[in-house]
Amino acid sequence: MIQANNISKSFGETRVLKNVNITFEQGKTNLIIGQSGSGKTVLMKCMVGLHEVDEGQIMYDDRVFADPQGLDGASQGIERKSIRKEIGMMFQGGALFDSLTVEENVVFPLSMFTKMTKEEMVERANFCLNRVKLENANNLFPAELSGGMQKRVAIARAISMHPKYLLCDEPNSGLDPRTAIVIDNLIHEITQEYQITTIINTHDMNSVMEIGDKIAFIYKGEKWWEGSSKDILNSDNKELNDFIFAASYLKKLKQGG
Repeated sequence: MIQANNISKSFGETRVLKNVNITFEQGKTNLIIGQSGSGKTVLMKCMVGLHEVDEGQIMYDDRVFADPQGLDGASQGIERKSIRKEIGMMFQGGALFDSLTVEENVVFPLSMFTKMTKEEMVERANFCLNRVKLENANNLFPAELSGGMQKRVAIARAISMHPKYLLCDEPNSGLDPRTAIVIDNLIHEITQEYQITTIINTHDMNSVMEIGDKIAFIYKGEKWWEGSSKDILNSDNKELNDFIFAASYLKKLKQGG
């Protein structure tokens, strides 16, 4: 479980997040949705420490990750370093290293943060690649892969460290609808199989309806609505309904509908 308690964040005079309260549940795919500029990406970056919160508190299973009002900064730093080793991050676009092979990309975090032998790291990489159905791709380079395969390598790398928490920023960005469904299902299966706390930033309404165990709608920096994929269909929240209609309509246009 991850908790964002009264999170606020500003850049200069612009207040991007305003007292955001969300609990992200273990074993579920927790989706953050909202318009571009709504603050959802800033929120995710705060969750992993790429941005520091101005106010509020971020907790990972009752452990303090961020608390600017906390008195013991040294202890928080030690706790944060420990928590970071338990976080798998899938960046938008995959963010693979072009000069490394698939196997080397998956091994990279293991070489940085564990004391595994080379044989153990390769064994773990093979396990993760098998899990995402890329058994024979070890020696290929990212440029030799399709967009969907690159995303699967990114997932394999993200789970290589046995994470308790998985954060994905726009995992379906740039993918065709069929491949997007494959990636969605894979993330959902891994979340349930390993009982990970997964958070996904997305604009994809198919993702929302198919794998959204819990959904938080961010509007102008505030949590405007929260519920399940079933709840979203019956919501009378005007801003949420406007967003859903616009997202669905634009997606239909892009597909030539």
